[in-house]
Amino acid sequence: MMIKDKKTNSVIVSELKVAKTFSERLFGLMFKKEIKNSDSLLFYNCRAIHTHFMCCEMDALFLNKKNEVIAIIRKMKPWRFSKIYFKADKVIELSGGALPLSTQVGDELEIVDV
Repeated sequence: MMIKDKKTNSVIVSELKVAKTFSERLFGLMFKKEIKNSDSLLFYNCRAIHTHFMCCEMDALFLNKKNEVIAIIRKMKPWRFSKIYFKADKVIELSGGALPLSTQVGDELEIVDV
């Protein structure tokens, strides 16, 4: 899967995996020594995240049901909690600093199944 910005038609995440199983959702990006672009994860039915047991920073995009960006956390440090975003429907986690600065709250994204 990949994520594209509908406004600019640019690719934000080129390799995206969906955290489907209980263990994929539970462990996510924990215990990775580094997060590569190919490690990006999509969590459905998610309104908050944490970075416990992580070794490096990550970026996070919170999306509503229409895939509009409602919150962005850039370079979230290990051992932190995000706020709870009650309007969020899904979260995308990716390597810290990998999210383009042009991606802003209010942007509409497209999840493309490649």
